[in-house]
Amino acid sequence: MKNKLKIWGKRTLLLMGGAVVLYSCASIGRLEGGEEDFDPPVMLSSTPQLGSVNQKNTKRFTIQFDEYIKLDKPQEKIVFSPPQAQAPEIKASGKRVVVNLQDSLQPNTTYTIDFADAIQDNNEGNPLTQFTYTFSTGDQLDTLAVAGTVLNASNLEPIKGAVVGLYADLSDTVFQTKPFERMGRSDSRGYFSIRGIAPGKYRVFALQDDDRDYKFSQPTEQVAFSDSIIIPTSEPRMRQDTVWIDSLTIDTIVPVSYTYYMPDNIILRNFKQERPNRRLAGFNREEAHKFKLNFTAPSDSLPVIKGLNFNAENAFVMELNNGVPDTLQYWLKDSTLIKMDTLLMSVSYLYTDSLYQLQPRTDTLRVTYRAKPPTEQERKAAEQAKKEEERRLRHGDTLEVKKPEIKPLPMEVYAPGTLDIYDYLSLTFQEPVQRLDTAAIHLEKMQADSTFAALPFEFRQDSIDLKVYNIFADWEVDGNYKLRVDSAAVTGIYGQTTNKTENSFKIKPLEEYGQLFYTVMGVDTTAFVELLDERDNVVRTVDLIDGHADFYYLNPGKYGARLVVDVNGNGRWDTGDYDLHLEPEMVYYYNQILELKANFDIYQNWDVHELPLDKQKPDDLKKQKPETTQNRRDRNASSQNNNRSNTSSGTRNQRSSMGF
Repeated sequence: MKNKLKIWGKRTLLLMGGAVVLYSCASIGRLEGGEEDFDPPVMLSSTPQLGSVNQKNTKRFTIQFDEYIKLDKPQEKIVFSPPQAQAPEIKASGKRVVVNLQDSLQPNTTYTIDFADAIQDNNEGNPLTQFTYTFSTGDQLDTLAVAGTVLNASNLEPIKGAVVGLYADLSDTVFQTKPFERMGRSDSRGYFSIRGIAPGKYRVFALQDDDRDYKFSQPTEQVAFSDSIIIPTSEPRMRQDTVWIDSLTIDTIVPVSYTYYMPDNIILRNFKQERPNRRLAGFNREEAHKFKLNFTAPSDSLPVIKGLNFNAENAFVMELNNGVPDTLQYWLKDSTLIKMDTLLMSVSYLYTDSLYQLQPRTDTLRVTYRAKPPTEQERKAAEQAKKEEERRLRHGDTLEVKKPEIKPLPMEVYAPGTLDIYDYLSLTFQEPVQRLDTAAIHLEKMQADSTFAALPFEFRQDSIDLKVYNIFADWEVDGNYKLRVDSAAVTGIYGQTTNKTENSFKIKPLEEYGQLFYTVMGVDTTAFVELLDERDNVVRTVDLIDGHADFYYLNPGKYGARLVVDVNGNGRWDTGDYDLHLEPEMVYYYNQILELKANFDIYQNWDVHELPLDKQKPDDLKKQKPETTQNRRDRNASSQNNNRSNTSSGTRNQRSSMGF
């Protein structure tokens, strides 16, 4: 009898354990094939109540939801405003969000906890978007709000995660000395909103807050500012809400009154100040015949080198390493210097002091070359050659004296079989050139009788890479050409000369190109237009002349366009400087990507002020994409909220209810 009871007990425990396992598995998520849940969590209650006043001594807040929830990237998404010196502890616990304050609260102040889309249901990850918890330590709640968009000033990309803040103090220094008084954070669209604002006048700033002190305290932080004074206001408005019987049938259209908050269209252009911290970062001599000086930033003046164990006068050929202006490469011209293991030199240059001013400085450098040890294969080959030499000497064989092999100077010729009519030819060498005989370089064009005749051309050293020489000529459509370089036409600094080469090529037919012409309105200063490919890369740049930007001889494809207002006329976009109260140069985008076909011309009128800046850049050119999965859930959540009970009315999409 006891054995039967033991067996029955074991079976009961096994059945109960299996049930627990099945229950726990079922509670993790929906069964395959079931209807997917798109509903976000719904707030049921909070302690203290949402919108409470006189919360002077409260240290703990709890918000109750209708299902188990989690917090997604709370450190990045949740904003406690005004900020506290010691950030509050915010965590998810079952169906609750618990906020524990670590710092004291200011008197008579409205506080907001902007959760963005951090609150999600535990199983599906459906976010509760734009949810904000508000309370006040005084006897009234400030309810005004402002909104807008943060964009990259150079390319109008939406900036995600920027902290945007307000100051009632309108002085210029407040941004660098005090934390934000009220703040919010930009989402994946660059959109931000700041709530719980008291009536008054404010200045607005954006900040990529590297050290999380909520003020512009680091010169490397990206910032945005506006000269406009922000005056938050509100007004009553009406909208039509649709109540649906099902997805196809409308029940009623109900007029709903709401409060609209302004301004809701603030544009902040984010930029990084050019504050180069210039110093000598390092130097190296990886090869015997050249060495490099690496600086942290470029300078308008070159360093002065004085040899301490050699004569540095006319000893080098200097070039920018791969066109990078902060890395200087020095080619040693004298074989005696190449054979020296160590070059002792003093280098005088400009460096940045603690006040970001350039000051003279001189460093003494020991530039050493250490030959790499031979590989195992090279070592064995050398040993074998030595043994062979010793064997021949023992047998009295006459050693064959080999003449040193003279290698030609490598030369890469850019002359493709089909050349674009706007393109040019190039000769590229692996070392600086000592002598170049242009009379030994011949460019010829095929005549009607199939003979070739000399064609005038311009031969010019490249402005970036001194080892590159470019050949320019007036090409004719469908023309056939030949480039010939005689032997020994070019000599490198180490005495090598080039071999003879010949390249034939043809100019692409005109009907394979298209043209694109912009007539630009709204710009009355110096500007240039950049033609862009589908990845927002610059294809070609032309100056804006009399309101026209003309692009000839374009290959078929899709193109965008960006206009830069070049205030100082230096041919490039210039960033801003907060200390000088200088905003970055304006940038505008044509709001369409145009598809250009061969043998077609496209004419477009472009008013740079027709659309606000945040609506100009085509979505296909944006690298910062909106979170599309979230948007799909938002739409579903919005339709579900229309039919929810009054218990969920406090958690509706607050951007819509606020008029944003």
